[in-house]
Amino acid sequence: MVSVRIICSTLFASVFCLAPLCAQAPTIARNFSPSASTPPAPVSPAPQLSPEVRGDVFMARKMFREAIEAYQEGPKNSAVLLNKIGIAWHQLGDLNAAKKSYERSIRADHKFADAVNNLGTIYYARRNYRGAISRYRKAIRLDPDVASFWSNLGTGYYSRGKFVDMTKAYEHALELDPLVFERHGTTGAEMQDRTVADRARYHFELARMYAHAGKNELAFRYLRKSLEEGFKDKSKLREAPEFAAIRDTDEFKELLALQPKIL
Repeated sequence: MVSVRIICSTLFASVFCLAPLCAQAPTIARNFSPSASTPPAPVSPAPQLSPEVRGDVFMARKMFREAIEAYQEGPKNSAVLLNKIGIAWHQLGDLNAAKKSYERSIRADHKFADAVNNLGTIYYARRNYRGAISRYRKAIRLDPDVASFWSNLGTGYYSRGKFVDMTKAYEHALELDPLVFERHGTTGAEMQDRTVADRARYHFELARMYAHAGKNELAFRYLRKSLEEGFKDKSKLREAPEFAAIRDTDEFKELLALQPKIL
């Protein structure tokens, strides 16, 4: 009997201990109800990129067909977009489509120098150097402060054997942008020509120009390139007045003695 009472007492005690918790249950439940929590902040939709920006992203990724499709979603008479479509076709090697786009860009804006310059690069690629030079000079008249226009003009003169005119154009390009000949990007607003046939002579002329400008490190770099690409007339290295300031340096003497493996 004693054990039964103890069990019963314990049972009643347990019930009475649980009673306060049961009374608090609704409060606990209310504290954890979803309606009492802080509502989430509304998520704003991501901003929509314009056709031009999306096209520029594709161009940077070298996805040129996708870039064309993106640009074509923009205004049909935009000289800027038509020019960029031309550059994308140019990168794909479709010179006919590129030429048409550049010409449409010029019709949309007769004073848009970038498209005029880029049209010149089509003429240059087709070895119509006179036509290329004409377009480059027109682009310069429209916007004389773009280094790549002067660089392209110099390359056009080079291809016609007009080395004095080439040097003048190159030196002006260098004044506008000291790194113009070190840039390799062709996905901006204007194209730069680098497709010269005789690269050995071309790099020799660049070396002369850099030496004349006092940029000796670049002069040595392009002299070395010229020799590696088969420039054989080392007497020009000894005689060219542009190299007078570096002719007695050890590096210049090493170049003269060098028998490079032609690349």
